Amino acid sequence: MELKSKIRIIEDFPEKGISFKDITTLLKDGKAFKDVIDRIVEDLKGKEIDYIAGPEARGFVIGSAVAYALGVGFIPIRKPGKLPAEVVSHKYELEYGSNTLELHLDAIENGKKVVVVDDLLATGGTILSVINLIESIGGEVVALEFLIELESLKGRKKLQDYHINSLVKYNI
Repeated sequence: MELKSKIRIIEDFPEKGISFKDITTLLKDGKAFKDVIDRIVEDLKGKEIDYIAGPEARGFVIGSAVAYALGVGFIPIRKPGKLPAEVVSHKYELEYGSNTLELHLDAIENGKKVVVVDDLLATGGTILSVINLIESIGGEVVALEFLIELESLKGRKKLQDYHINSLVKYNI
């Protein structure tokens, strides 16, 4: 299936000059959504995985479906103030601002293997923050899975020490 045709492009969102890749049009297509999950699960075959982690919010949608398909737990990475127990935090820069992510301090046991799943690899800032959080509490990141990669922003270069799979690539 040609996944790119299922993704809507919205220019100048959320700011002028940004070409937003809207995956809601893909997610509402059951066959396309299933294809995304199946392709990610296929890429992860043979890897030892204890958890899938996904950053808020689109990482929740894709990541939890992958976790379900693999029969492993899902770890939410949240925005500040959303997790009720003790957390670790990490601030990072985006292509159009900054943000902070948090993870429960007891979310991942020492040495457990984690795959990070998100909708988009752009500059790599969000995913580096997620990796930092996971590794700071003893988790081991074994793979990074993305629906979309914006190749011209070179996020992959920052993440070269990890297995990276992206299903749709744009060179903007």
